[in-house]
Amino acid sequence: MNKILTTLVGGALLASSLNADLARVEMGVGTWMQTPSGSSQTSDTSGLLSMKGTYTSSESDSSEIYFWALIKHPIPIVPNLRLEYVTLSDEGTTTGTVNGLKAADAPTAIDMTQIDIIPYYNLLDNTFWMTVDVGLDIKVLTTDVKVNDLVATGTDDIFNASESTALPLLYLRGRVEIPATNIGFESDVKYISYDSATMYDIRLKVDYTLDFIPVIQPALELGYRMQKFDVSDSDTNIDLEYAGMYVGLMARF
Repeated sequence: MNKILTTLVGGALLASSLNADLARVEMGVGTWMQTPSGSSQTSDTSGLLSMKGTYTSSESDSSEIYFWALIKHPIPIVPNLRLEYVTLSDEGTTTGTVNGLKAADAPTAIDMTQIDIIPYYNLLDNTFWMTVDVGLDIKVLTTDVKVNDLVATGTDDIFNASESTALPLLYLRGRVEIPATNIGFESDVKYISYDSATMYDIRLKVDYTLDFIPVIQPALELGYRMQKFDVSDSDTNIDLEYAGMYVGLMARF
């Protein structure tokens, strides 16, 4: 009996290791059709806007480019690497004071660039058609804010500000491939919550691989993505969300 169990376990482990990819490169590019929503209130005159007032999103749809790539290797102790790039865009109005100037429903544009650097490990690697990854996401955000029609001694003015910061988020990814098809379902979550601040980035997608090319396998992906920024303290109250469908092309090497 012990020999039978040993043989079965050994066979399962061998099948799992043969099914796992030893080395792989994947990349994708597409468009995220995002709808911003929410508002922010602040009385912090030392922040990005040096602002005391309220910003409200106009909730106008925006299509932004995204890119991602992952590099997987067979060295167990060294983490794999995933890189991501996306831009966010929002327009709205600001009321209050900005940089000491009066703002009364002043047109405001917010542009954000995000670069995610994600070292991760495989808990499961295409084992019985399932993949589970866990890691750390270093999300580098560069935010540009432009406020128009500020009033100073009767003269309209424009205020521009730019700020960069890096956030560490927990990263979890799960994937299931349907046997005998080229269809895969995938989801990943990036999340951090500290004190009175929470930020998360969630994606759900389905993809279809075109396997008629042996070396480079192109694929189509369709999904939904949502990002949330939630901060509440004595000086700042931010409740902003970016959500919508995305569609793109992938390639596996």
